[in-house]
Amino acid sequence: MAQSMLAHSDTSDTDPLFGTYARTPQTFVRGEGVWLFDEDDRRYMDFVSGIAVNALGHAHPHLVEAIKAQAEKLWHTSNLFQIDGGRRLAQRLCDVTFAEKVFFTNSGAEALECAIKTARRFHYDQGHSERVNILTFAGAFHGRTLATIAAGGNKAYLEGFGPPASGFENLAFGDHDALDAAIARDDCAAVLIEPIQGEGGVRAVPDQCLRGLREACEKHGVLLILDEVQTGMGRSGHLFVHQRVGIEPDIMAIAKGIGGGFPLGACLARADVAAAMVPGTHGTTYGGNPMAMAAGNAVLDIVLADGFLTHVQDRARDLTQSLGALIDLHPDIFTEVRGEGLLMGLKCAIPVSEVVAAARDKNLLLVAAGDNVVRLLPPLIVTRDDITFAMDALDDTARSLESRRSGDSA
Repeated sequence: MAQSMLAHSDTSDTDPLFGTYARTPQTFVRGEGVWLFDEDDRRYMDFVSGIAVNALGHAHPHLVEAIKAQAEKLWHTSNLFQIDGGRRLAQRLCDVTFAEKVFFTNSGAEALECAIKTARRFHYDQGHSERVNILTFAGAFHGRTLATIAAGGNKAYLEGFGPPASGFENLAFGDHDALDAAIARDDCAAVLIEPIQGEGGVRAVPDQCLRGLREACEKHGVLLILDEVQTGMGRSGHLFVHQRVGIEPDIMAIAKGIGGGFPLGACLARADVAAAMVPGTHGTTYGGNPMAMAAGNAVLDIVLADGFLTHVQDRARDLTQSLGALIDLHPDIFTEVRGEGLLMGLKCAIPVSEVVAAARDKNLLLVAAGDNVVRLLPPLIVTRDDITFAMDALDDTARSLESRRSGDSA
């Protein structure tokens, strides 16, 4: 019977991979800086960066050397033993953030899982086992595990996987009355929020709202968890968005840029909050392995170097000004600039999928987000000339789309 079903299926059924991705036809075989090269050696400017992962671009010499050197010594031992690179990376992260304790993971979703468990366990240790509810916001994206899709509240991601994990309340973005009521309840453990919603459409939370949220959490004994997986490690032009805003979370999840392309995430917390996570409460086989720690330390070497974040801020201004000019030139294609630093979005007047596909034909790689927004996520090493190339390609993209739509309506 299985053979009969296969005989009547299309060729995609013979692909050994799960059909969970709508991949483009390109297969990239190498990268250099902001460029990716396919099998035919055609180059594309990468304004996706592995979805905000490749902070240092492709094949950055310092990162390559660090990983090669570690690969020749030791790959994996597990967390049964001490890992010097992990202790060093944890201390460096604590030195430049609010945090006093760090738990290393392999991904952002795992970092969020750790953050959620840490928040609930903290209240349990304080004698408040009823405090389990985590408040989140519509449009959020916190990962693809059963817990993190429940936190995000996106019905499309929840469908077909049984009852959503309990203990999450998804509030409307910007509904202060609902937030005030929910945060005051005795069952509230934490508020989980992205300073800028990346997947949700590059929607920034106003600074005053983040400050007000910090105050409300303190008033009600609720923990503030920041998801800076996409916004962190310099992408906003600051090491983390909350540092520019002038607040501190109790727990923070990071990933993506911290590994520069090597799988790495981390949950950062205050010491008193992390104290609840004793042996047996959480763990990971691969998290914090020597290879990942070598990558993380190498990325920090660059991101924390004098002038690096200033460079990001300068290029962010160039990009923002250029995107504003594109809206003026092509109001029938683009309607709004969103974002901060080198996490930028263009709200589109036409289906965003058309913009992404047409830009790819112009050798520019972009990625879609919610609310019909196209994201621009260049490597943090991007130059002014790189931005000029990308904006010229995006201008050509808009012109081709205008011409196509004009022809369709003729």
